[in-house]
Amino acid sequence: MKDELNRSFERLVEKLLGWMNSIIENLPNLALACMVMVIAYILAKYVSRLMLRLVGSRVKQKSVGNVISRLTAIFVVFLGLFLALGILNLSQTLTSLITGAGVLGLVIGLALQGTLSNTISGIVISFRDKIQIGHWVETNDFAGEIVDINLKNFTLKESDNNLVFIPNKTILETPMKNYSLTPYIRVDLSCGVGYESDLEFVEALTKKTLEQTFEKIDNLKPVEFFFTEFGDSSINFKCRFWIEGTKNVHKLTATNKAIIAIKKAFDAEGINIPFPIRTVQFKNKLTLDNPTVENED
Repeated sequence: MKDELNRSFERLVEKLLGWMNSIIENLPNLALACMVMVIAYILAKYVSRLMLRLVGSRVKQKSVGNVISRLTAIFVVFLGLFLALGILNLSQTLTSLITGAGVLGLVIGLALQGTLSNTISGIVISFRDKIQIGHWVETNDFAGEIVDINLKNFTLKESDNNLVFIPNKTILETPMKNYSLTPYIRVDLSCGVGYESDLEFVEALTKKTLEQTFEKIDNLKPVEFFFTEFGDSSINFKCRFWIEGTKNVHKLTATNKAIIAIKKAFDAEGINIPFPIRTVQFKNKLTLDNPTVENED
Protein backbone atom coordinates (compact mmCIF):
# COMPACT_ATOMS: atom_id res chain seq x y z
CA MET A 1 0.00 0.00 0.00
CA LYS A 2 2.83 2.35 0.92
CA ASP A 3 4.67 1.55 -2.32
CA GLU A 4 1.58 2.37 -4.41
CA LEU A 5 1.21 5.74 -2.69
CA ASN A 6 4.86 6.51 -3.31
CA ARG A 7 4.55 5.61 -6.99
CA SER A 8 1.42 7.76 -7.35
CA PHE A 9 3.17 10.66 -5.67
CA GLU A 10 6.17 10.29 -7.96
CA ARG A 11 3.90 10.28 -11.04
CA LEU A 12 2.18 13.43 -9.79
CA VAL A 13 5.50 15.15 -9.24
CA GLU A 14 6.64 14.11 -12.72
CA LYS A 15 3.44 15.53 -14.22
CA LEU A 16 3.87 18.82 -12.36
CA LEU A 17 7.52 19.05 -13.36
CA GLY A 18 6.60 18.33 -16.96
CA TRP A 19 3.98 21.07 -16.91
CA MET A 20 6.44 23.43 -15.27
CA ASN A 21 9.05 22.71 -17.93
CA SER A 22 6.44 23.25 -20.69
CA ILE A 23 5.43 26.57 -19.18
CA ILE A 24 9.07 27.67 -18.91
CA GLU A 25 9.78 26.58 -22.47
CA ASN A 26 6.65 28.33 -23.81
CA LEU A 27 6.98 31.36 -21.57
CA PRO A 28 8.00 33.67 -24.48
CA ASN A 29 5.05 32.43 -26.54
CA LEU A 30 2.71 32.87 -23.55
CA ALA A 31 3.92 36.43 -23.01
CA LEU A 32 3.50 37.17 -26.69
CA ALA A 33 0.00 35.68 -26.68
CA CYS A 34 -0.99 37.82 -23.65
CA MET A 35 0.44 40.86 -25.40
CA VAL A 36 -1.61 40.06 -28.51
CA MET A 37 -4.81 39.78 -26.41
CA VAL A 38 -4.12 43.11 -24.66
CA ILE A 39 -3.44 44.82 -27.99
CA ALA A 40 -6.59 43.24 -29.45
CA TYR A 41 -8.67 44.52 -26.50
CA ILE A 42 -7.31 48.07 -26.82
CA LEU A 43 -7.66 48.00 -30.59
CA ALA A 44 -11.26 46.74 -30.24
CA LYS A 45 -12.15 49.81 -28.15
CA TYR A 46 -10.56 52.17 -30.64
CA VAL A 47 -12.16 50.48 -33.66
CA SER A 48 -15.54 50.43 -31.89
CA ARG A 49 -15.44 54.19 -31.27
CA LEU A 50 -14.26 54.85 -34.81
CA MET A 51 -17.02 52.70 -36.27
CA LEU A 52 -19.61 54.42 -34.05
CA ARG A 53 -18.53 57.81 -35.41
CA LEU A 54 -18.56 56.63 -39.00
CA VAL A 55 -21.97 55.02 -38.70
CA GLY A 56 -23.34 57.93 -36.65
CA SER A 57 -22.48 60.37 -39.42
CA ARG A 58 -24.37 58.22 -41.91
CA VAL A 59 -27.21 56.72 -39.88
CA LYS A 60 -29.46 58.65 -37.51
CA GLN A 61 -30.49 55.59 -35.49
CA LYS A 62 -28.19 55.26 -32.47
CA SER A 63 -29.21 51.64 -31.90
CA VAL A 64 -27.91 50.65 -35.32
CA GLY A 65 -24.58 52.40 -34.70
CA ASN A 66 -24.21 50.73 -31.29
CA VAL A 67 -24.87 47.26 -32.68
CA ILE A 68 -22.42 47.69 -35.56
CA SER A 69 -19.70 49.06 -33.27
CA ARG A 70 -20.15 46.19 -30.79
CA LEU A 71 -20.06 43.59 -33.54
CA THR A 72 -16.85 45.16 -34.84
CA ALA A 73 -15.29 45.08 -31.36
CA ILE A 74 -16.25 41.43 -30.89
CA PHE A 75 -14.73 40.55 -34.25
CA VAL A 76 -11.43 42.25 -33.32
CA VAL A 77 -11.32 40.45 -29.94
CA PHE A 78 -11.99 37.06 -31.54
CA LEU A 79 -9.32 37.76 -34.13
CA GLY A 80 -6.85 38.46 -31.32
CA LEU A 81 -7.91 35.26 -29.54
CA PHE A 82 -7.32 33.16 -32.63
CA LEU A 83 -3.88 34.72 -33.13
CA ALA A 84 -3.00 34.09 -29.48
CA LEU A 85 -4.01 30.43 -29.69
CA GLY A 86 -1.99 30.08 -32.87
CA ILE A 87 1.09 31.51 -31.13
CA LEU A 88 0.68 28.94 -28.33
CA ASN A 89 0.54 26.14 -30.93
CA LEU A 90 -2.99 25.27 -29.85
CA SER A 91 -4.18 24.67 -33.38
CA GLN A 92 -6.48 21.86 -32.30
CA THR A 93 -8.16 24.10 -29.75
CA LEU A 94 -8.44 26.81 -32.41
CA THR A 95 -10.12 24.37 -34.80
CA SER A 96 -12.50 23.25 -32.06
CA LEU A 97 -13.43 26.84 -31.27
CA ILE A 98 -14.11 27.63 -34.92
CA THR A 99 -16.23 24.48 -35.28
CA GLY A 100 -18.14 25.21 -32.08
CA ALA A 101 -18.74 28.82 -33.12
CA GLY A 102 -20.09 27.65 -36.46
CA VAL A 103 -22.46 25.13 -34.89
CA LEU A 104 -23.58 27.64 -32.25
CA GLY A 105 -24.17 30.29 -34.92
CA LEU A 106 -26.25 27.84 -36.95
CA VAL A 107 -28.39 26.91 -33.94
CA ILE A 108 -28.92 30.55 -32.96
CA GLY A 109 -29.70 31.48 -36.56
CA LEU A 110 -32.38 28.79 -36.84
CA ALA A 111 -33.90 29.66 -33.46
CA LEU A 112 -33.97 33.41 -34.07
CA GLN A 113 -34.54 33.42 -37.81
CA GLY A 114 -37.34 36.02 -37.74
CA THR A 115 -35.59 38.28 -35.25
CA LEU A 116 -32.26 38.17 -37.10
CA SER A 117 -34.05 38.83 -40.39
CA ASN A 118 -35.67 41.96 -38.97
CA THR A 119 -32.36 43.07 -37.44
CA ILE A 120 -30.42 42.72 -40.69
CA SER A 121 -33.28 44.36 -42.59
CA GLY A 122 -33.24 47.28 -40.15
CA ILE A 123 -29.52 47.78 -40.74
CA VAL A 124 -30.03 47.66 -44.53
CA ILE A 125 -32.91 50.16 -44.38
CA SER A 126 -30.90 52.51 -42.17
CA PHE A 127 -28.18 52.79 -44.82
CA ARG A 128 -30.61 53.66 -47.62
CA ASP A 129 -30.47 57.32 -48.60
CA LYS A 130 -33.98 57.30 -50.04
CA ILE A 131 -35.57 56.21 -46.76
CA GLN A 132 -35.05 58.76 -44.00
CA ILE A 133 -36.81 59.80 -40.82
CA GLY A 134 -39.28 62.57 -41.61
CA HIS A 135 -40.16 61.30 -45.10
CA TRP A 136 -43.81 60.77 -45.97
CA VAL A 137 -44.24 57.29 -47.46
CA GLU A 138 -46.94 54.82 -48.40
CA THR A 139 -46.35 51.09 -47.95
CA ASN A 140 -48.24 47.96 -46.88
CA ASP A 141 -51.57 49.85 -47.20
CA PHE A 142 -50.40 52.45 -44.68
CA ALA A 143 -49.38 56.05 -45.34
CA GLY A 144 -47.59 58.32 -42.89
CA GLU A 145 -44.41 60.01 -41.74
CA ILE A 146 -41.38 57.91 -40.83
CA VAL A 147 -40.70 58.61 -37.14
CA ASP A 148 -38.33 55.76 -36.25
CA ILE A 149 -36.24 53.01 -37.86
CA ASN A 150 -34.80 50.58 -35.33
CA LEU A 151 -33.50 47.02 -35.45
CA LYS A 152 -36.99 45.54 -35.11
CA ASN A 153 -39.70 47.79 -36.52
CA PHE A 154 -40.32 50.50 -39.08
CA THR A 155 -42.55 53.10 -37.41
CA LEU A 156 -45.00 55.33 -39.30
CA LYS A 157 -47.18 58.12 -37.88
CA GLU A 158 -50.36 58.40 -39.92
CA SER A 159 -52.30 61.60 -40.56
CA ASP A 160 -54.67 60.74 -37.68
CA ASN A 161 -51.64 60.69 -35.32
CA ASN A 162 -51.73 56.91 -34.87
CA LEU A 163 -48.46 54.95 -34.93
CA VAL A 164 -48.02 51.92 -37.18
CA PHE A 165 -45.24 49.42 -36.43
CA ILE A 166 -44.20 47.37 -39.47
CA PRO A 167 -41.53 44.63 -39.31
CA ASN A 168 -38.37 45.62 -41.16
CA LYS A 169 -38.43 42.45 -43.22
CA THR A 170 -41.84 43.39 -44.62
CA ILE A 171 -40.57 46.83 -45.64
CA LEU A 172 -37.79 45.34 -47.78
CA GLU A 173 -40.16 42.89 -49.46
CA THR A 174 -42.96 45.38 -50.23
CA PRO A 175 -43.02 48.28 -52.72
CA MET A 176 -42.92 51.75 -51.18
CA LYS A 177 -44.07 55.13 -52.49
CA ASN A 178 -42.01 58.01 -51.09
CA TYR A 179 -43.64 61.43 -51.48
CA SER A 180 -40.64 63.27 -50.05
CA LEU A 181 -38.10 62.39 -52.73
CA THR A 182 -39.42 65.03 -55.16
CA PRO A 183 -40.51 68.58 -54.26
CA TYR A 184 -43.62 68.43 -56.46
CA ILE A 185 -46.92 66.54 -56.40
CA ARG A 186 -49.45 66.15 -59.20
CA VAL A 187 -53.09 66.70 -58.25
CA ASP A 188 -55.87 64.97 -60.18
CA LEU A 189 -59.35 66.49 -60.00
CA SER A 190 -62.54 65.15 -61.60
CA CYS A 191 -65.83 66.97 -62.18
CA GLY A 192 -68.78 67.16 -64.57
CA VAL A 193 -70.90 69.79 -66.34
CA GLY A 194 -74.37 69.74 -67.84
CA TYR A 195 -75.00 68.67 -71.43
CA GLU A 196 -76.14 72.19 -72.29
CA SER A 197 -72.72 73.68 -71.42
CA ASP A 198 -70.23 75.13 -73.91
CA LEU A 199 -67.44 72.58 -73.54
CA GLU A 200 -64.70 74.76 -75.02
CA PHE A 201 -65.61 77.56 -72.64
CA VAL A 202 -65.65 75.11 -69.71
CA GLU A 203 -62.14 73.93 -70.59
CA ALA A 204 -60.76 77.44 -70.92
CA LEU A 205 -62.41 78.63 -67.71
CA THR A 206 -61.15 75.65 -65.68
CA LYS A 207 -57.57 76.10 -66.88
CA LYS A 208 -57.66 79.84 -66.22
CA THR A 209 -59.11 79.35 -62.73
CA LEU A 210 -56.48 76.81 -61.72
CA GLU A 211 -53.63 78.89 -63.14
CA GLN A 212 -54.82 81.92 -61.17
CA THR A 213 -55.30 79.87 -58.00
CA PHE A 214 -51.92 78.13 -58.03
CA GLU A 215 -48.56 79.56 -59.00
CA LYS A 216 -47.09 78.06 -62.13
CA ILE A 217 -44.08 75.85 -61.46
CA ASP A 218 -41.23 76.30 -63.92
CA ASN A 219 -40.04 73.35 -66.00
CA LEU A 220 -43.28 71.47 -65.36
CA LYS A 221 -46.30 70.84 -67.55
CA PRO A 222 -49.13 73.39 -67.50
CA VAL A 223 -52.65 72.55 -66.38
CA GLU A 224 -53.96 69.56 -68.32
CA PHE A 225 -57.66 69.19 -69.13
CA PHE A 226 -59.45 66.16 -70.61
CA PHE A 227 -63.12 65.36 -71.14
CA THR A 228 -63.40 61.71 -70.17
CA GLU A 229 -66.95 60.45 -70.77
CA PHE A 230 -70.61 61.09 -71.39
CA GLY A 231 -72.05 60.39 -67.96
CA ASP A 232 -75.63 59.63 -66.98
CA SER A 233 -76.37 63.24 -66.10
CA SER A 234 -73.20 65.15 -67.04
CA ILE A 235 -70.20 65.32 -69.34
CA ASN A 236 -67.31 64.42 -67.05
CA PHE A 237 -63.79 65.80 -67.25
CA LYS A 238 -60.47 65.45 -65.45
CA CYS A 239 -57.83 68.13 -64.92
CA ARG A 240 -54.27 67.69 -63.66
CA PHE A 241 -51.86 70.24 -62.27
CA TRP A 242 -48.65 70.36 -60.21
CA ILE A 243 -48.02 71.90 -56.78
CA GLU A 244 -45.06 72.19 -54.43
CA GLY A 245 -45.34 69.64 -51.65
CA THR A 246 -43.89 66.49 -50.13
CA LYS A 247 -46.78 65.14 -48.06
CA ASN A 248 -50.27 63.87 -48.69
CA VAL A 249 -51.74 66.76 -46.69
CA HIS A 250 -50.35 69.18 -49.27
CA LYS A 251 -52.24 67.31 -51.99
CA LEU A 252 -55.47 67.33 -49.97
CA THR A 253 -55.13 71.05 -49.28
CA ALA A 254 -54.59 71.80 -52.97
CA THR A 255 -57.59 69.64 -53.95
CA ASN A 256 -59.81 71.47 -51.46
CA LYS A 257 -58.63 74.85 -52.74
CA ALA A 258 -59.16 73.86 -56.39
CA ILE A 259 -62.71 72.59 -55.80
CA ILE A 260 -63.72 75.84 -54.10
CA ALA A 261 -62.19 77.95 -56.90
CA ILE A 262 -63.80 75.94 -59.72
CA LYS A 263 -67.22 75.97 -58.01
CA LYS A 264 -67.11 79.76 -57.62
CA ALA A 265 -66.01 80.22 -61.24
CA PHE A 266 -68.76 77.95 -62.58
CA ASP A 267 -71.42 79.67 -60.44
CA ALA A 268 -70.31 83.09 -61.70
CA GLU A 269 -70.66 81.97 -65.33
CA GLY A 270 -73.88 80.02 -64.80
CA ILE A 271 -72.32 76.65 -65.59
CA ASN A 272 -74.29 73.81 -64.08
CA ILE A 273 -72.61 70.98 -62.19
CA PRO A 274 -75.45 68.44 -62.28
CA PHE A 275 -76.09 65.67 -59.87
CA PRO A 276 -77.89 62.40 -60.69
CA ILE A 277 -81.67 62.77 -60.88
CA ARG A 278 -84.06 59.86 -61.28
CA THR A 279 -87.41 60.54 -62.93
CA VAL A 280 -90.26 58.08 -62.47
CA GLN A 281 -92.98 58.06 -65.15
CA PHE A 282 -96.31 56.24 -64.96
CA LYS A 283 -97.83 55.22 -68.30
CA ASN A 284 -101.29 54.48 -66.87
CA LYS A 285 -103.41 57.29 -65.49
CA LEU A 286 -104.62 56.82 -61.97
CA THR A 287 -108.24 57.65 -61.18
CA LEU A 288 -108.64 59.47 -57.95
CA ASP A 289 -112.47 59.41 -57.83
CA ASN A 290 -114.06 56.62 -55.84
CA PRO A 291 -116.66 54.58 -57.71
CA THR A 292 -120.28 55.24 -56.78
CA VAL A 293 -121.69 52.55 -54.60
CA GLU A 294 -125.43 52.02 -54.90
CA ASN A 295 -127.27 50.96 -51.85
CA GLU A 296 -129.75 48.18 -52.43
CA ASP A 297 -132.92 48.24 -50.42
